[in-house]
Amino acid sequence: MKQHCRKTLCCPVHCCAPLSQDIGIDIEEKKRKTAKSILSLACRYFTPSEVDYLAEISDLDAQRKEFIKLWTLKEAYVKALGRDFSGAPFNRFSIVLGTSQGIQISKASKLCNDTHSGCDNLSENWQFTLAELNSSHYMAVCIEDDPRNLGSENCPVPVGLKVWKTIPFVEDTLVSGTEAVKLIA
Repeated sequence: MKQHCRKTLCCPVHCCAPLSQDIGIDIEEKKRKTAKSILSLACRYFTPSEVDYLAEISDLDAQRKEFIKLWTLKEAYVKALGRDFSGAPFNRFSIVLGTSQGIQISKASKLCNDTHSGCDNLSENWQFTLAELNSSHYMAVCIEDDPRNLGSENCPVPVGLKVWKTIPFVEDTLVSGTEAVKLIA
């Protein structure tokens, strides 16, 4: 797995998931600079519903943060699929934040009617966790839903997440539940 990051952030993550479940993790800088406007990037890479969501945010800093959250969630999903950006383009599926059922994913219907669009590998049976790390990064975890892991009322059991701060040969500290890790969704 290739990561592109100017500053290094080491964040081993332990998810309480059986080995048979697919998982994807992505970490992005919150203040990442872009050469183009957020909306022009969104128009190029995101679905129309995601572009509309971002366009409704008038504060440019808040808009950028929401863009980075969506990008991080999309990266985690694509990694969980075992694909790269070209194998599951971001405009083929939508991420919806803040629903009553948590973060949701859906296929982009306008683009996925074409049998050659690459949408055959996309599915909607995923759970997401979004967190802020050290107030400087967003981390998204995407894990495949397993019908065997249903809790009460047939709802999926939330992703069990442990985050460790690790400096090889120097430090290995559990930071879950501290100010270093703030769960967003």
